Amino acid sequence: MTITINEDLRAYIDPLTEDEFASLERSLLAEGCRDALVLWGDILVDGHNRYGLCQKHGIPFNTLQNQTFQSMDDVHLWMIDNHLGRRSVSDFQRGVLALRKKEIVSARQAQAQAQRPPADPAGADGQSEAGPPWTREAVARAARVSSATLGQIEKIQKTAAPELVSAVRSGVISINAAAAVASLPSEKQVAAVAGGKKELRQVARQLREARLPPKPELAPPPDNATPDQLTIHRLTLLVDELTNERDQLKKKVQHLTIALAEARGGQ
Repeated sequence: MTITINEDLRAYIDPLTEDEFASLERSLLAEGCRDALVLWGDILVDGHNRYGLCQKHGIPFNTLQNQTFQSMDDVHLWMIDNHLGRRSVSDFQRGVLALRKKEIVSARQAQAQAQRPPADPAGADGQSEAGPPWTREAVARAARVSSATLGQIEKIQKTAAPELVSAVRSGVISINAAAAVASLPSEKQVAAVAGGKKELRQVARQLREARLPPKPELAPPPDNATPDQLTIHRLTLLVDELTNERDQLKKKVQHLTIALAEARGGQ
C-alpha cells in the first residue's frame, strides 16, 4: 500500500506536545494501533503521528478510505470538525480551528452566491446552499468559547509575535493575558516571553490596569460648607476609599484565578 504524506495536511493541526507524543508511543507499543488511519486516495488525512510511530516500531495498522471528500477544503473541514470534538484540544486551538472553518465556509458561500442567477440572489428558501452564515456567535459556539475570548484569539493571530503564540499554545500564558501582551510592539512581546511566565503575567496585568479610565477626583468642600456638607464629603471620601480597596481585592482574586488556571493548564 502506498501512503502519501501531504506536508500541508501534516502541519494543518498543531503538533502534539512532547508528553502527548510520548504517551501515544507508549499506548501503541502496549496496545497496538487500534484506530484506522484515514486516507483520501493515497493521501494520509488523519493519523500522521500514529503512522510515523507504526513505521518506526513495525506496528501493524489498518486504513480507512473516506469516500465523502471531493476537494481539499472537504478534507480541511473534516480535520477541523474531528479535532473540535476532542476533549484534549485547548480553548485557543479550538478558536483557531473554528476561525479556519469560518474562512472556508464563508468562501464557499460567497462562491455559491456569485454563481446564483441574479433573479434568485438568496436562493429559493432564502438561505445559501452552503448553509447559514457563520456569525461570530456561531464560530464561538463551535469553538466552545465566549465571543469575547474568540475576539482575543483573533487579536493574537493578527498581532502576536510567533514566540507569544507559542507561549499561549503551550499554556504558559492565558488567552486573556496573551491578548493584552499582543498589543505591544513585537520586540517587547518577545522580551516578555523571554522573561518567563511571571514576567508575562506582570506585563499583561500592567497593560490591563493602564487601560482603566482614571477615577475623577472629588472636589473639596466649599470654604463656607455647613457641618452636614462636611460630613457628606468625609463619608464620600470613605466610600471611595473602601470602593478602591474592594476593587483591588477583586483584581487580586482575578489574578489568582488566572494564575491557578494557567498552573492547571500546564500540568
